[in-house]
Amino acid sequence: MTDRFSAFSFVDRITALEAGRRARGRFAIPAGLQAFSTCLVAEAVGQLAAWVAMAQADFRRRPVAALSGDTRIVGEAAPGEILDLGVEIESCDQDAVAYRGWARVADTPVLELCRCVGPMLPLEDFDAPEAVRGDFETLCGPGARPSRFPGITAPDLSLIDRIPGQRLRAALHVPVSAPFFGDHFPRRPVFPASLLLDAQIRLAVQLAGETLPADQRLRPVRVADVKMRSFILPGHTVEIETGMRSATDGAAELTLAAMVDGKRVATGRMEIVSQEPG
Repeated sequence: MTDRFSAFSFVDRITALEAGRRARGRFAIPAGLQAFSTCLVAEAVGQLAAWVAMAQADFRRRPVAALSGDTRIVGEAAPGEILDLGVEIESCDQDAVAYRGWARVADTPVLELCRCVGPMLPLEDFDAPEAVRGDFETLCGPGARPSRFPGITAPDLSLIDRIPGQRLRAALHVPVSAPFFGDHFPRRPVFPASLLLDAQIRLAVQLAGETLPADQRLRPVRVADVKMRSFILPGHTVEIETGMRSATDGAAELTLAAMVDGKRVATGRMEIVSQEPG
């Protein structure tokens, strides 16, 4: 597998495949990373589903900008651990793939995805079909080179508006060039939705911290109704916003939104709970 599948690829090997229906895979999180976010775990599950869908479409089409109905975050994955991945394909045709999936570490659940849909677009617009076919054969055979992912520096957020306990708004500046664009995608660079969601979660946790008990650990447990409405491109400035829908002593529900040039490009909502430090 070529180096272009190093900066944003999270399936090392496809260990079982029932064409067009289900797959199992693995990804060894490099031990040298500082962390591996839950959003990248979700990306790994989505990439496994994408491999199944691309193979089913004979590498003529690929899913891009998936919609996620319900993501349950039930654990964490750390550098040095091995992610076991699974997907069940509910439907797959020339227009879209619908799937659900999960990620585990040593039989301990980390994340569950339900009601996910990836619109299918021409693969050749994003990557070289024959190269992708070759990468798929490698994944189904000996597997990709382990520990090839070098990590990602999360884009900084610049706070631009704040209503204490109610709303936070920040600017995210997408770099003009970055290694992950080599994977996402070689012919048409697109800012990954999982990195956008990671930034939104960071902002939401900050807002929840203004309402939930200050002496407890805040943990995202659910992200729902995530919709990507258009691509975010290199060089874009994205305005992300989180708002408080409701809060109790131990949990908060928040809205998520992202805009580029005044146009809404992504929406969703999430739940955060507070726990005793452990």
